[in-house]
Amino acid sequence: MQSWMPPERGPFIGRTHELTALSARLERHRLVTVVGVGGVGKSRLAARTAHLVPRDAFDSVHWVPLWSLSGSALLTPLVADACGLSDHSAREPVDALVAWLGDRRVLLVLDSCEHLVADCAPLVEMLLARCPELVVLTTSREPLGAVGELLFSLGPLTLDSEAMDLFAARAVAAGVTWESPEDRLAASEVCHWLEGLPLALELAAAQLPDRPVRVMARLLRGRLALAAREESGVRPMRHRALRTTIGWSHELCTPPERLLWARLSVFCSDAALDDVVRVCRGGPLTDAVLAEALAGLQRKSIVTVDDGRLRMLDTVREYGAMWLAELGETRATADRHARYFHELVATADRDWWGPLQAAAYARLAGCQGDLCAALDHLLATDPPQAAAMAGKLGFFWACCGQLHEAGHYLEECLLLVPEASDTLARACWALGVVRCLRGEYESAARLGARTREQALRAADPELLADAAYLQGLVMLLRGEPLKVVDAADRALAGLHGLTPSAARCRLVRVFALTATGSLTRARAEAEALRADSMAAGEHWTRSYAEYQLAVIALGEERSADAAAHARAMLRDKRAIGDAFGLGLGLDLLAAALAALGQAEESATAYGAGQAFWEMVGHPQRGTPELGPLRERAEHSARRRIGSDAYDDAYVLATLTDPFVTLDDVLESE
Repeated sequence: MQSWMPPERGPFIGRTHELTALSARLERHRLVTVVGVGGVGKSRLAARTAHLVPRDAFDSVHWVPLWSLSGSALLTPLVADACGLSDHSAREPVDALVAWLGDRRVLLVLDSCEHLVADCAPLVEMLLARCPELVVLTTSREPLGAVGELLFSLGPLTLDSEAMDLFAARAVAAGVTWESPEDRLAASEVCHWLEGLPLALELAAAQLPDRPVRVMARLLRGRLALAAREESGVRPMRHRALRTTIGWSHELCTPPERLLWARLSVFCSDAALDDVVRVCRGGPLTDAVLAEALAGLQRKSIVTVDDGRLRMLDTVREYGAMWLAELGETRATADRHARYFHELVATADRDWWGPLQAAAYARLAGCQGDLCAALDHLLATDPPQAAAMAGKLGFFWACCGQLHEAGHYLEECLLLVPEASDTLARACWALGVVRCLRGEYESAARLGARTREQALRAADPELLADAAYLQGLVMLLRGEPLKVVDAADRALAGLHGLTPSAARCRLVRVFALTATGSLTRARAEAEALRADSMAAGEHWTRSYAEYQLAVIALGEERSADAAAHARAMLRDKRAIGDAFGLGLGLDLLAAALAALGQAEESATAYGAGQAFWEMVGHPQRGTPELGPLRERAEHSARRRIGSDAYDDAYVLATLTDPFVTLDDVLESE
């Protein structure tokens, strides 16, 4: 069973009955929603249940953190991304997701649906109706209201056992133990007044070093008992207990900790610590003060930090956002957040041609929610800046398979930014690349022509080269390579030095030379481009130079060289997370292995490649010359080992995690 689940944070205490009951519900029902108040532990229970499902129950398990979405526009793309689909097709996202899930046995966990209930319900209904083996587990503060939904109401922990166990465990983690019977009695009273609410207990335990358990019990008795009497003897509601403990945590915070808590509420992803510093510092929060405040928030369990990334629970974030508004800093903090992530994208764009390229791809992939939040904010407040950011980010997203996200924001920018804007041309070009990769060649060609017109008007040689790259790519994929070389030559004549635009333009020229049969020239130029890429330490251009060298080597019957080039391409594509490129590279490697007489290995590589093609939502793609190579290689491999043996190896590879197979074929060199 493949699992795309977040790691569990800390030991899971109690809930034995709920785990058994929820697992049983999932065996009999296809849609189960865990409902309960904030802080009751819905996400932890869902995650623990998903981790414990038997290995043979599902083919894969996928976790979708919906709390990172501020709106519904990217709901389906987020679900698709969590399911491992990097859709490169022009289909509606939900159709691509349905095709990807198909009839596989999949457990899909949608966490924190409450702010998107109206959009989650129809999406879930459609997926369940069209994917017969799909099971969906959701968590929400309210029901989805979807057809077939079974509600699983989650209450608090049992007071005398589970609540005390959790409170005691978290107290020990905070460096506190209860020695006397009076302390244990007070701890029991705290669990009673906090009604066994897990988040309230965790926050209370984190306060014990500053607020001894007997003091805590006395204060809770005063506050909550008074509140209950004011409501005619009604037992305190759980949200009041949670509000009290969050409020206490806030009271115990120093002023810098309170300010940092408020500012942290702006983040929509698990934040890298460097992001936190850059966005949240300012005013009284100097670097030193911020570091001390962050350590204080960790001690108080307001935030957790794992593997260099900071996480704040939804309920705690909501409280911080409330205080941010009280401080009058909501707009200023959002501006600073958007400005920082725009700068991050600009730096990645500037460093694209160089040794920081792979790190930039990984960096941007790790803050997807915040990039989207920054773009949403800029679209509402400064559309030209949104277009500038989206134009720089679009190519990264296109290369990593985030085509729906890139298309959504670039299309919004083109609607809002004036035609004469300097930023519009780059956004227009990036959208053209997205449309081309989705197979929308007519639209991509129009955007390429529009980009070229704007480049000529602005006398911008870099943009002109990028326009030539886009137009050349469209012509190549249409099987029309003859005009590409001249267009690339004209664009390159205006450039000086090695730049990203020059590299892309040189690359499309090599593709065209190969497609027209000029293999000697193509090989020489591909080798020169590969050498320049290696010297620069970048991966994307080098990977496609290796691709061309592999195609040329196959055409010249140098099969061992072709296999070496294909493996080099695959390593580079793996480094930047390009599923489309991995499909291409595996197809090339399969062709080379077949030519070397390694028929079973060829079938395995083709099967893994097919898994990546399904991942991008396309049949096998590539420039037209790749098709005949595939056909000849498969025919040769089948003839060598027989169709039954070939099919067995191929099917096994399609059913195996393609990244595992990829590692195997790379190690078998």
